[in-house]
Amino acid sequence: MFMRYKAFLIAVIVSVLCCVANPIHAQQAASVAPGQTQQPPEVKEFQGLEDQWSNAVMKNDQYTMEFLLSPLYVDISSTGDVTTRNQQIASLFQKGEEPVSMLQRVVTVREFGDTAIVSGTYIIKWRSNGNVKEERGIFTHIYNRSRMHWACVNAQRTAVLDLTPGKQKASKKSDAPEPFHIPLLYQGARPSQSATGQNTSTPPPN
Repeated sequence: MFMRYKAFLIAVIVSVLCCVANPIHAQQAASVAPGQTQQPPEVKEFQGLEDQWSNAVMKNDQYTMEFLLSPLYVDISSTGDVTTRNQQIASLFQKGEEPVSMLQRVVTVREFGDTAIVSGTYIIKWRSNGNVKEERGIFTHIYNRSRMHWACVNAQRTAVLDLTPGKQKASKKSDAPEPFHIPLLYQGARPSQSATGQNTSTPPPN
C-alpha cells in the first residue's frame, strides 16, 4: 500500500515540475480549444490590422484610418466606385448612411518582400433612410511595408450576397457542375431535381 502511494506521489510531483518547466507550452495548450488549429503568424498579424480597420470605420476614427491606409491608397468598391484615401476618410463623416457593423476575416496572406496580398471575406451592415442594409462578399487588400509598418495601398471588394430587402439573392450565379460556395457567406443554391434528369424527352422519329 505504501509503495503504491509513493509511486502516485512521485507521478504528481513530476507532472507539476513539467508544468513549471514549460509554462509557455502549458499556456498555449490551454488557449487552444480541442479540434482547433492556431492561425499562421502572418494571418494573425493582418487580422489584427483588419480588426483595427473595422473598428475605425465604426468609430469614425480618422487617425487610425490614416495610419492603416497609404497616401497612395486606391479603393474599388463592390459597385465599381474608385476612391482615394482622403475620400474614404471624408466618407466617415458624411450624413445619410450610418455604419451598423463591419466584420473582415482574413483567409490567406501571401508575402513578397515588402508587399503582402491579403484575401478574405467581409460582412458590412449600414443604416440608410431608416433601413438596415447588409452586404457580404470577398475582399483583396494589398499592403506595402515601409519603416516596419504595413499600410494598405489597394483594396477591392466583390459582393456575393446582398441582403437588402427585395434583393435577397446572390449577385452572381455559377454555371459550374457544383454550386458556387464561399464559406460563411453563400452556401450555394441547391441543385434542382430537373438537373438530374436533363434531356428526358424522346427524340422525334426520323
